[in-house]
Amino acid sequence: MKRVLIISPHFPPSNLAAVHRSRLFAQHLPSFGWEPIILTVHEKHYEEKHDWNLVKLLPENLRIEKVDAYKLTNPRIIGDIGLRAFFQLYRRAKELVKKEKLDFVYIPIPSFYVALIGRMLHRSTGVKYGIDFIDPWVHPFPNSKTSLRHKLSETIAKVLEPIAVKNASVITGVAEGYYKGVFDRNPHLNETCIAGAMPYGGEKADHEKVAEIGLKPYLFQKNSNKIQLVYAGAMLPKAYEPLRMIFEAIRDNRALFNDLEIHFIGTGSRPTDPESYNIKPHAIEFGLWDEVVYEYPARIPYLDALVHLDAANGVFILGSTEPHYTPSKVYQGVLSGKPILALLHKDSTALKVLNNTNAGIGYAFDPNKLELISEDFENLFQSYSKFVSKFDVADVNLAAFDAYSARSVTDMLATLFDKAIVKN
Repeated sequence: MKRVLIISPHFPPSNLAAVHRSRLFAQHLPSFGWEPIILTVHEKHYEEKHDWNLVKLLPENLRIEKVDAYKLTNPRIIGDIGLRAFFQLYRRAKELVKKEKLDFVYIPIPSFYVALIGRMLHRSTGVKYGIDFIDPWVHPFPNSKTSLRHKLSETIAKVLEPIAVKNASVITGVAEGYYKGVFDRNPHLNETCIAGAMPYGGEKADHEKVAEIGLKPYLFQKNSNKIQLVYAGAMLPKAYEPLRMIFEAIRDNRALFNDLEIHFIGTGSRPTDPESYNIKPHAIEFGLWDEVVYEYPARIPYLDALVHLDAANGVFILGSTEPHYTPSKVYQGVLSGKPILALLHKDSTALKVLNNTNAGIGYAFDPNKLELISEDFENLFQSYSKFVSKFDVADVNLAAFDAYSARSVTDMLATLFDKAIVKN
Protein backbone atom coordinates (compact mmCIF):
# COMPACT_ATOMS: atom_id res chain seq x y z
CA MET A 1 0.00 0.00 0.00
CA LYS A 2 1.48 3.33 -1.10
CA ARG A 3 0.98 6.31 1.18
CA VAL A 4 -0.08 9.89 0.45
CA LEU A 5 -0.04 12.85 2.81
CA ILE A 6 -3.04 15.12 2.21
CA ILE A 7 -2.44 18.59 3.65
CA SER A 8 -5.85 20.08 4.36
CA PRO A 9 -5.86 22.86 7.00
CA HIS A 10 -9.64 22.57 7.29
CA PHE A 11 -11.07 19.12 7.94
CA PRO A 12 -14.11 17.83 9.84
CA PRO A 13 -15.40 19.11 12.21
CA SER A 14 -14.91 22.20 10.03
CA ASN A 15 -18.17 22.88 8.19
CA LEU A 16 -16.56 24.52 5.15
CA ALA A 17 -17.62 23.06 1.82
CA ALA A 18 -14.06 22.33 0.69
CA VAL A 19 -13.46 19.75 3.45
CA HIS A 20 -15.58 17.24 1.56
CA ARG A 21 -12.96 17.05 -1.17
CA SER A 22 -10.30 15.67 1.19
CA ARG A 23 -12.84 13.67 3.20
CA LEU A 24 -14.14 11.73 0.22
CA PHE A 25 -10.69 11.15 -1.27
CA ALA A 26 -9.51 9.81 2.08
CA GLN A 27 -12.51 7.50 2.29
CA HIS A 28 -11.92 5.79 -1.06
CA LEU A 29 -8.16 5.95 -1.68
CA PRO A 30 -7.41 2.67 0.18
CA SER A 31 -9.58 0.82 -2.35
CA PHE A 32 -7.09 1.86 -5.04
CA GLY A 33 -3.84 1.07 -3.27
CA TRP A 34 -3.18 4.35 -1.43
CA GLU A 35 -3.25 4.85 2.33
CA PRO A 36 -4.11 8.50 3.14
CA ILE A 37 -2.74 10.46 6.06
CA ILE A 38 -4.52 13.73 6.75
CA LEU A 39 -2.46 16.65 8.03
CA THR A 40 -4.75 19.39 9.32
CA VAL A 41 -5.01 22.18 11.89
CA HIS A 42 -6.55 21.49 15.28
CA GLU A 43 -10.21 22.47 15.28
CA LYS A 44 -9.76 24.82 18.25
CA HIS A 45 -8.24 27.26 15.76
CA TYR A 46 -11.18 27.23 13.34
CA GLU A 47 -13.25 30.37 13.05
CA GLU A 48 -16.28 28.56 11.65
CA LYS A 49 -18.76 26.61 13.74
CA HIS A 50 -17.88 22.97 14.34
CA ASP A 51 -19.98 20.26 12.71
CA TRP A 52 -19.50 17.12 14.77
CA ASN A 53 -22.01 15.12 12.76
CA LEU A 54 -19.60 15.48 9.84
CA VAL A 55 -16.98 13.58 11.84
CA LYS A 56 -19.36 10.60 11.85
CA LEU A 57 -18.85 10.33 8.09
CA LEU A 58 -15.09 9.74 8.40
CA PRO A 59 -13.59 6.24 8.06
CA GLU A 60 -12.89 4.73 11.48
CA ASN A 61 -9.26 3.90 10.71
CA LEU A 62 -8.35 7.20 9.05
CA ARG A 63 -5.10 8.62 10.41
CA ILE A 64 -5.35 12.33 11.18
CA GLU A 65 -2.39 14.46 12.28
CA LYS A 66 -3.21 17.86 13.83
CA VAL A 67 -1.01 20.91 14.37
CA ASP A 68 -1.48 24.18 16.19
CA ALA A 69 -1.81 27.61 14.59
CA TYR A 70 -1.07 31.16 15.63
CA LYS A 71 -4.05 32.75 17.31
CA LEU A 72 -6.23 35.35 15.66
CA THR A 73 -5.28 38.89 16.57
CA ASN A 74 -7.63 41.69 17.50
CA PRO A 75 -8.00 43.51 15.19
CA ARG A 76 -8.08 40.56 12.80
CA ILE A 77 -5.01 41.02 10.60
CA ILE A 78 -4.42 37.47 9.35
CA GLY A 79 -7.44 35.18 9.29
CA ASP A 80 -6.44 32.59 6.68
CA ILE A 81 -5.71 29.42 8.62
CA GLY A 82 -3.24 28.31 5.98
CA LEU A 83 -1.11 31.32 6.87
CA ARG A 84 -1.62 31.06 10.62
CA ALA A 85 -0.50 27.42 10.59
CA PHE A 86 1.88 27.53 7.63
CA PHE A 87 5.14 26.79 9.46
CA GLN A 88 3.53 24.26 11.80
CA LEU A 89 2.10 22.36 8.81
CA TYR A 90 5.41 22.45 6.97
CA ARG A 91 7.44 21.21 9.95
CA ARG A 92 5.09 18.30 10.65
CA ALA A 93 4.81 17.41 6.96
CA LYS A 94 8.58 17.34 6.63
CA GLU A 95 8.87 15.07 9.68
CA LEU A 96 6.28 12.66 8.30
CA VAL A 97 7.75 12.54 4.81
CA LYS A 98 11.29 11.92 6.10
CA LYS A 99 10.57 9.48 8.92
CA GLU A 100 7.88 7.45 7.17
CA LYS A 101 9.19 7.72 3.60
CA LEU A 102 5.81 8.78 2.20
CA ASP A 103 5.26 8.34 -1.54
CA PHE A 104 3.37 11.53 -2.39
CA VAL A 105 2.01 14.80 -0.99
CA TYR A 106 -1.33 16.18 -2.17
CA ILE A 107 -2.57 19.68 -1.34
CA PRO A 108 -6.15 20.80 -2.05
CA ILE A 109 -6.49 24.59 -2.21
CA PRO A 110 -7.74 26.98 -0.86
CA SER A 111 -6.09 27.80 1.51
CA PHE A 112 -3.91 28.87 -1.41
CA TYR A 113 -0.78 29.63 0.58
CA VAL A 114 -0.45 26.01 1.69
CA ALA A 115 0.35 25.09 -1.93
CA LEU A 116 3.83 26.54 -1.31
CA ILE A 117 4.50 23.73 1.16
CA GLY A 118 4.56 21.23 -1.69
CA ARG A 119 7.45 23.03 -3.40
CA MET A 120 9.29 23.37 -0.07
CA LEU A 121 8.90 19.68 0.73
CA HIS A 122 10.05 18.70 -2.74
CA ARG A 123 13.19 20.80 -2.32
CA SER A 124 13.98 19.53 1.20
CA THR A 125 13.02 15.85 0.84
CA GLY A 126 12.61 15.12 -2.87
CA VAL A 127 9.03 13.93 -2.39
CA LYS A 128 6.70 14.47 -5.34
CA TYR A 129 3.63 16.62 -4.81
CA GLY A 130 0.34 17.60 -6.39
CA ILE A 131 -2.04 20.54 -6.05
CA ASP A 132 -5.82 20.33 -6.34
CA PHE A 133 -7.51 23.53 -7.48
CA ILE A 134 -10.88 23.51 -5.77
CA ASP A 135 -10.97 27.18 -6.74
CA PRO A 136 -8.75 29.05 -9.23
CA TRP A 137 -5.92 30.89 -7.49
CA VAL A 138 -5.21 33.50 -10.15
CA HIS A 139 -8.42 35.14 -11.35
CA PRO A 140 -9.93 38.62 -11.64
CA PHE A 141 -10.99 39.67 -8.16
CA PRO A 142 -14.25 41.65 -7.92
CA ASN A 143 -13.65 45.38 -7.54
CA SER A 144 -9.88 44.92 -7.95
CA LYS A 145 -9.73 48.27 -9.74
CA THR A 146 -11.22 50.13 -6.79
CA SER A 147 -10.39 47.90 -3.81
CA LEU A 148 -6.79 47.95 -2.56
CA ARG A 149 -7.36 44.67 -0.71
CA HIS A 150 -8.64 42.88 -3.83
CA LYS A 151 -5.87 44.35 -5.98
CA LEU A 152 -3.28 43.16 -3.47
CA SER A 153 -4.81 39.66 -3.38
CA GLU A 154 -4.75 39.48 -7.17
CA THR A 155 -1.10 40.59 -7.28
CA ILE A 156 0.00 38.15 -4.56
CA ALA A 157 -1.73 35.28 -6.38
CA LYS A 158 0.12 36.07 -9.61
CA VAL A 159 3.44 36.12 -7.76
CA LEU A 160 2.99 33.01 -5.61
CA GLU A 161 1.23 30.60 -7.97
CA PRO A 162 4.24 30.01 -10.29
CA ILE A 163 6.45 29.42 -7.25
CA ALA A 164 4.04 26.83 -5.83
CA VAL A 165 3.46 24.89 -9.05
CA LYS A 166 7.02 24.96 -10.42
CA ASN A 167 7.91 21.35 -9.49
CA ALA A 168 4.40 19.90 -9.18
CA SER A 169 3.97 16.37 -10.55
CA VAL A 170 0.16 16.42 -10.53
CA ILE A 171 -2.30 19.27 -10.92
CA THR A 172 -6.01 18.60 -10.63
CA GLY A 173 -9.19 20.60 -10.36
CA VAL A 174 -12.94 20.29 -10.07
CA ALA A 175 -13.05 20.92 -13.83
CA GLU A 176 -10.41 21.67 -16.46
CA GLY A 177 -11.23 25.37 -16.36
CA TYR A 178 -10.05 25.53 -12.76
CA TYR A 179 -6.43 24.79 -13.70
CA LYS A 180 -6.13 25.43 -17.45
CA GLY A 181 -4.80 28.91 -16.81
CA VAL A 182 -2.08 27.43 -14.59
CA PHE A 183 -0.65 25.54 -17.58
CA ASP A 184 -1.05 28.58 -19.85
CA ARG A 185 0.92 30.73 -17.41
CA ASN A 186 3.50 28.01 -16.69
CA PRO A 187 4.01 26.19 -20.03
CA HIS A 188 6.84 23.98 -18.70
CA LEU A 189 4.17 22.05 -16.79
CA ASN A 190 2.88 20.60 -20.06
CA GLU A 191 6.04 18.47 -20.16
CA THR A 192 6.63 17.81 -16.47
CA CYS A 193 3.19 17.57 -14.87
CA ILE A 194 0.15 15.31 -15.17
CA ALA A 195 -3.27 17.00 -15.11
CA GLY A 196 -6.71 15.67 -14.28
CA ALA A 197 -10.21 17.12 -14.05
CA MET A 198 -12.25 15.51 -11.29
CA PRO A 199 -15.64 16.73 -10.04
CA TYR A 200 -16.44 16.67 -6.35
CA GLY A 201 -18.44 13.50 -6.81
CA GLY A 202 -21.46 12.41 -4.83
CA GLU A 203 -21.47 10.01 -1.91
CA LYS A 204 -24.63 7.96 -1.45
CA ALA A 205 -23.56 6.94 2.06
CA ASP A 206 -23.89 10.57 3.19
CA HIS A 207 -27.60 10.54 2.40
CA GLU A 208 -28.05 7.22 4.15
CA LYS A 209 -26.40 8.67 7.26
CA VAL A 210 -29.11 11.35 7.47
CA ALA A 211 -31.77 8.71 8.05
CA GLU A 212 -29.54 6.85 10.49
CA ILE A 213 -28.94 9.91 12.69
CA GLY A 214 -32.62 10.92 12.57
CA LEU A 215 -32.22 14.61 11.78
CA LYS A 216 -35.31 16.73 11.09
CA PRO A 217 -35.78 19.96 9.06
CA TYR A 218 -36.16 23.15 11.10
CA LEU A 219 -35.86 26.13 8.73
CA PHE A 220 -39.20 25.69 6.96
CA GLN A 221 -42.22 23.42 7.08
CA LYS A 222 -43.31 21.22 4.23
CA ASN A 223 -46.24 22.70 2.31
CA SER A 224 -48.10 20.35 -0.02
CA ASN A 225 -49.71 23.32 -1.81
CA LYS A 226 -46.34 24.69 -2.92
CA ILE A 227 -43.43 23.67 -5.08
CA GLN A 228 -40.68 24.21 -2.55
CA LEU A 229 -37.13 24.42 -3.90
CA VAL A 230 -33.93 24.56 -1.87
CA TYR A 231 -30.72 26.32 -2.85
CA ALA A 232 -28.07 25.31 -0.31
CA GLY A 233 -24.63 26.90 -0.26
CA ALA A 234 -22.78 30.12 -0.89
CA MET A 235 -23.74 32.61 -3.59
CA LEU A 236 -20.91 33.43 -5.97
CA PRO A 237 -20.38 37.11 -6.88
CA LYS A 238 -20.97 36.31 -10.55
CA ALA A 239 -24.24 34.48 -9.93
CA TYR A 240 -26.24 37.58 -9.04
CA GLU A 241 -26.88 38.66 -12.62
CA PRO A 242 -28.71 35.46 -13.58
CA LEU A 243 -30.45 35.51 -10.18
CA ARG A 244 -31.85 38.97 -10.86
CA MET A 245 -33.05 37.84 -14.29
CA ILE A 246 -34.97 35.03 -12.58
CA PHE A 247 -36.48 37.41 -10.02
CA GLU A 248 -37.49 39.76 -12.83
CA ALA A 249 -39.25 36.92 -14.66
CA ILE A 250 -41.13 35.91 -11.50
CA ARG A 251 -42.20 39.50 -10.81
CA ASP A 252 -43.44 40.05 -14.37
CA ASN A 253 -45.40 36.76 -14.43
CA ARG A 254 -46.41 36.62 -10.80
CA ALA A 255 -49.61 34.60 -11.27
CA LEU A 256 -47.66 31.77 -12.85
CA PHE A 257 -45.40 31.48 -9.80
CA ASN A 258 -47.98 31.59 -7.01
CA ASP A 259 -47.16 27.99 -6.13
CA LEU A 260 -43.40 28.51 -6.01
CA GLU A 261 -41.16 28.93 -2.96
CA ILE A 262 -37.37 29.16 -3.20
CA HIS A 263 -35.50 28.69 0.08
CA PHE A 264 -31.90 29.96 0.07
CA ILE A 265 -29.83 28.34 2.83
CA GLY A 266 -26.32 29.39 3.86
CA THR A 267 -26.10 32.22 1.34
CA GLY A 268 -25.11 34.99 3.76
CA SER A 269 -22.04 37.17 3.45
CA ARG A 270 -20.77 35.92 6.84
CA PRO A 271 -21.12 32.17 7.48
CA THR A 272 -22.03 32.44 11.16
CA ASP A 273 -24.21 35.56 10.98
CA PRO A 274 -27.95 34.84 10.64
CA GLU A 275 -28.52 38.50 9.66
CA SER A 276 -25.95 38.72 6.83
CA TYR A 277 -28.55 38.60 4.06
CA ASN A 278 -27.37 38.49 0.46
CA ILE A 279 -30.55 37.39 -1.32
CA LYS A 280 -33.12 39.31 0.71
CA PRO A 281 -32.33 42.81 -0.66
CA HIS A 282 -32.82 41.59 -4.23
CA ALA A 283 -36.01 39.74 -3.31
CA ILE A 284 -37.41 42.88 -1.64
CA GLU A 285 -36.54 44.98 -4.69
CA PHE A 286 -38.59 42.66 -6.90
CA GLY A 287 -41.43 42.30 -4.37
CA LEU A 288 -40.82 38.58 -3.77
CA TRP A 289 -39.57 38.50 -0.19
CA ASP A 290 -41.41 36.26 2.28
CA GLU A 291 -43.85 35.13 -0.40
CA VAL A 292 -41.77 33.42 -3.08
CA VAL A 293 -38.21 33.92 -1.82
CA TYR A 294 -36.88 33.06 1.65
CA GLU A 295 -33.32 33.25 2.93
CA TYR A 296 -31.55 31.72 5.93
CA PRO A 297 -28.10 33.37 5.67
CA ALA A 298 -26.09 31.39 8.22
CA ARG A 299 -24.34 28.22 7.06
CA ILE A 300 -25.91 25.11 8.54
CA PRO A 301 -24.23 21.72 9.02
CA TYR A 302 -23.82 19.56 5.92
CA LEU A 303 -26.16 16.78 7.00
CA ASP A 304 -28.76 19.37 8.07
CA ALA A 305 -28.63 20.75 4.53
CA LEU A 306 -29.30 17.26 3.16
CA VAL A 307 -32.31 16.96 5.49
CA HIS A 308 -33.78 20.17 4.05
CA LEU A 309 -33.21 18.91 0.53
CA ASP A 310 -35.20 15.86 1.51
CA ALA A 311 -38.02 18.02 2.91
CA ALA A 312 -38.33 20.08 -0.28
CA ASN A 313 -39.99 19.20 -3.58
CA GLY A 314 -36.87 19.94 -5.56
CA VAL A 315 -33.36 21.31 -5.74
CA PHE A 316 -32.57 24.74 -7.20
CA ILE A 317 -29.08 25.23 -8.63
CA LEU A 318 -27.79 28.51 -10.01
CA GLY A 319 -24.50 28.72 -11.87
CA SER A 320 -22.08 31.56 -12.42
CA THR A 321 -21.25 33.62 -15.48
CA GLU A 322 -17.80 32.00 -15.24
CA PRO A 323 -17.66 28.86 -17.41
CA HIS A 324 -15.30 26.91 -15.14
CA TYR A 325 -17.74 26.95 -12.22
CA THR A 326 -19.13 23.48 -11.63
CA PRO A 327 -21.51 23.44 -8.64
CA SER A 328 -20.96 20.46 -6.36
CA LYS A 329 -24.64 20.92 -5.46
CA VAL A 330 -25.49 19.02 -8.64
CA TYR A 331 -24.06 15.77 -7.29
CA GLN A 332 -25.84 16.04 -3.96
CA GLY A 333 -28.99 17.03 -5.84
CA VAL A 334 -28.94 13.87 -7.93
CA LEU A 335 -28.42 11.66 -4.87
CA SER A 336 -31.14 13.48 -2.91
CA GLY A 337 -33.74 11.86 -5.15
CA LYS A 338 -35.42 15.23 -5.72
CA PRO A 339 -35.94 16.79 -9.18
CA ILE A 340 -33.41 19.49 -10.01
CA LEU A 341 -34.03 22.87 -11.60
CA ALA A 342 -30.68 24.22 -12.74
CA LEU A 343 -29.60 27.36 -14.58
CA LEU A 344 -25.98 26.94 -15.59
CA HIS A 345 -23.40 28.52 -17.84
CA LYS A 346 -23.66 26.92 -21.28
CA ASP A 347 -20.13 25.49 -20.89
CA SER A 348 -20.64 24.07 -17.39
CA THR A 349 -19.83 20.37 -17.15
CA ALA A 350 -22.71 20.00 -14.68
CA LEU A 351 -25.17 20.17 -17.60
CA LYS A 352 -23.84 16.84 -18.82
CA VAL A 353 -24.53 15.30 -15.42
CA LEU A 354 -28.18 16.38 -15.56
CA ASN A 355 -28.64 15.20 -19.13
CA ASN A 356 -27.06 11.80 -18.51
CA THR A 357 -28.91 11.06 -15.28
CA ASN A 358 -32.36 12.46 -16.15
CA ALA A 359 -32.40 13.99 -12.67
CA GLY A 360 -33.85 17.35 -13.61
CA ILE A 361 -34.29 20.24 -16.01
CA GLY A 362 -31.20 22.20 -17.02
CA TYR A 363 -31.17 25.62 -18.67
CA ALA A 364 -27.93 26.61 -20.40
CA PHE A 365 -27.51 30.37 -20.37
CA ASP A 366 -25.12 32.47 -22.42
CA PRO A 367 -23.43 35.07 -20.17
CA ASN A 368 -23.52 37.50 -23.09
CA LYS A 369 -27.29 37.13 -23.42
CA LEU A 370 -28.49 37.06 -19.84
CA GLU A 371 -31.69 38.91 -20.70
CA LEU A 372 -32.93 35.70 -22.35
CA ILE A 373 -33.27 34.15 -18.90
CA SER A 374 -36.05 36.60 -18.09
CA GLU A 375 -37.80 35.79 -21.36
CA ASP A 376 -37.42 32.01 -21.09
CA PHE A 377 -37.96 31.39 -17.38
CA GLU A 378 -41.73 31.23 -17.70
CA ASN A 379 -41.55 28.30 -20.12
CA LEU A 380 -38.72 26.74 -18.14
CA PHE A 381 -40.76 26.72 -14.93
CA GLN A 382 -43.77 25.24 -16.72
CA SER A 383 -41.57 22.45 -18.06
CA TYR A 384 -40.14 21.89 -14.59
CA SER A 385 -43.60 21.77 -12.98
CA LYS A 386 -44.60 19.01 -15.38
CA PHE A 387 -41.33 17.22 -14.68
CA VAL A 388 -42.01 17.38 -10.91
CA SER A 389 -45.54 16.02 -11.31
CA LYS A 390 -44.27 12.96 -13.18
CA PHE A 391 -40.96 12.56 -11.38
CA ASP A 392 -40.11 9.13 -10.08
CA VAL A 393 -36.74 8.61 -8.41
CA ALA A 394 -36.61 5.20 -10.06
CA ASP A 395 -36.26 6.99 -13.40
CA VAL A 396 -32.98 8.62 -12.38
CA ASN A 397 -30.16 6.89 -14.20
CA LEU A 398 -27.81 6.17 -11.30
CA ALA A 399 -25.72 3.94 -13.55
CA ALA A 400 -24.88 7.04 -15.59
CA PHE A 401 -24.12 8.84 -12.34
CA ASP A 402 -21.52 6.26 -11.33
CA ALA A 403 -18.88 8.14 -13.30
CA TYR A 404 -19.52 11.12 -11.00
CA SER A 405 -19.49 9.16 -7.74
CA ALA A 406 -16.86 9.95 -5.14
CA ARG A 407 -15.45 6.44 -5.55
CA SER A 408 -15.01 6.79 -9.33
CA VAL A 409 -13.48 10.25 -8.95
CA THR A 410 -11.01 8.89 -6.38
CA ASP A 411 -10.10 6.08 -8.76
CA MET A 412 -9.06 8.76 -11.26
CA LEU A 413 -6.95 10.49 -8.61
CA ALA A 414 -5.19 7.27 -7.57
CA THR A 415 -4.35 6.59 -11.22
CA LEU A 416 -2.72 10.01 -11.46
CA PHE A 417 -0.70 9.32 -8.32
CA ASP A 418 0.46 5.98 -9.75
CA LYS A 419 1.62 7.64 -12.96
CA ALA A 420 3.34 10.50 -11.15
CA ILE A 421 5.52 8.39 -8.84
CA VAL A 422 7.00 6.41 -11.74
CA LYS A 423 7.46 9.37 -14.06
CA ASN A 424 10.98 10.79 -14.28
